[in-house]
Amino acid sequence: MAEVTGSLAFERLRDPGGRIATGARVVPVARATTAPRTAGSVRFEAVSKSYRTVTGTVRALEAIELTIPAGAIFGIIGRSGAGKSSLLRTINRLEEPSSGRVLVDGEAVGTLDADGLVALRRRIGMIFQHFNLLSAKTVRQNVALPLAVAGVAKAEIGPRVDEVLRLVGLEDKADVYPSRLSGGQKQRVGIARALVTRPEILLCDEATSALDPETTLSILELLRDINRRLGITVVLITHEMSVIREVCSDVVVLERGRVAETGPVWRVFGRPTHSATRALLEPLTRALPEDLAARLQPHRTPGAALVLRITCAGEAPDLAALGAAAPSVRLIQAGLDRLQGRAVGRMIVAVADPDPEVEARLRALGAEIERIGYVAADD
Repeated sequence: MAEVTGSLAFERLRDPGGRIATGARVVPVARATTAPRTAGSVRFEAVSKSYRTVTGTVRALEAIELTIPAGAIFGIIGRSGAGKSSLLRTINRLEEPSSGRVLVDGEAVGTLDADGLVALRRRIGMIFQHFNLLSAKTVRQNVALPLAVAGVAKAEIGPRVDEVLRLVGLEDKADVYPSRLSGGQKQRVGIARALVTRPEILLCDEATSALDPETTLSILELLRDINRRLGITVVLITHEMSVIREVCSDVVVLERGRVAETGPVWRVFGRPTHSATRALLEPLTRALPEDLAARLQPHRTPGAALVLRITCAGEAPDLAALGAAAPSVRLIQAGLDRLQGRAVGRMIVAVADPDPEVEARLRALGAEIERIGYVAADD
């Protein structure tokens, strides 16, 4: 992975062919560097957050322990009110924890004075669900705004704005006003504005929620490309598991302000351990076929077949070994995907004349087994 630390010079990062990707196309650049990445890590240590309301105190976060490694694409997911936004906003201290510490590159954010906080926020870019562009300013002016506020010399602002507009594929829209842009183009402007200060961390607050599915995929591909080529740590919050599956390397699931579970995306998707995760995954999981669900029985009757849901995470199921473990198995439904180079899938099978050791033999193959019920042998 081509990465740099400190001040990120976009024009120096390229693929072996000497080009840098924009998500829509590639742009020639001058030369590359491959310095090891050391900046962009985040650590939450027993972070809690409470809000006072007219009805009392609300606990938004409760004793969060979590590490986001430098250079990761890290997803924070949970249902409405789970604490996602509160957690994200403690990274750049838009929210102050009620207790605990947030550390960025090992430095406690809560100990920073005013100047230190300004410096921190210049190292952390942020993009939003509704773009937050100034309608009276052109694309170029919107992107330049953080540099103008920071007092960067005008002679430097122009080239840096041009860099990031090329990076996101909008150099031909520099003098266009936001009202003339599509939703995806507006979000690319937001990404360019967040990158123009050359941050180490990019925070994405429901950045794709206002976009259609096709545009969402293009924005996620852009974020993945930025992470891969610039080494920027990307932290995104969403309520959509499909977004996490598409772009993230690791994920934390929040439920009522607590960590429900966390880990690599392939494992959390393949073998969720918490009910909140399973609920969030439900839209991505194929339901039982209607005809099977209508005939399903909770108890075994003479000649009935045992219906099992077999879940694999990490390795694809060995169908030959599966057949050997349960010779009378009949496949009803199956779906297999690959995440981060690992197999994640589920099968529903019916096992005729099961003996008590069938499930044990299946588990010995590394599969997770769930009894669904029984169906008549002739179904």
